[in-house]
Amino acid sequence: MITAGDFRNGSLFEMDGQVMQVVEFQHVKPGKGAAFVRTKMKNVKTGSVTETSFNPTAKFEEAVIERKTMEYSYNDGNLYYFMDPETYELIPIDESMLPENFKFVKENMDCVIMSYKGQVFNVEPPFFVVLEVTQTDPGFAGNTATNATKPATLETGAEIKVPLFISEGERIRVDTRTGEYLERAKE
Repeated sequence: MITAGDFRNGSLFEMDGQVMQVVEFQHVKPGKGAAFVRTKMKNVKTGSVTETSFNPTAKFEEAVIERKTMEYSYNDGNLYYFMDPETYELIPIDESMLPENFKFVKENMDCVIMSYKGQVFNVEPPFFVVLEVTQTDPGFAGNTATNATKPATLETGAEIKVPLFISEGERIRVDTRTGEYLERAKE
């Protein structure tokens, strides 16, 4: 059990059947009346942020989120299969559970699967991936002075903006959190 008076940034607790994470908290002791804890919290499953005040003695069940690294194997329709590297068990995850930035993940890449009480609620792709450019306009030598970009399609089907000097067949490093081109891959 955790009390509202024990809240710290990042604390996880269960409230009304939902897993909440403390984003910001403030202990308030007004001149008149009882002290309280003003809390900004995020619903871990939906991402919605709410602000609430709690009595410092209010008790909540502590939530433990399981984070497990698994390898993305393949997809079959709306199901995406991830393999547990220890048991070699394939776990299907519905397409609706995948984040927007999953479009940068290709087969055999490791992802972090987050679950609460055995229920998967999020898939976290690696922060940086190396992908091949499969389609883009031809590159021109010397176009490095400006920050001009052009659209490019990657091997996973994702589309991003790349500098003008990048051409088809090149491997580039992409930040999956922002969807931005970082550099040519040094492999």
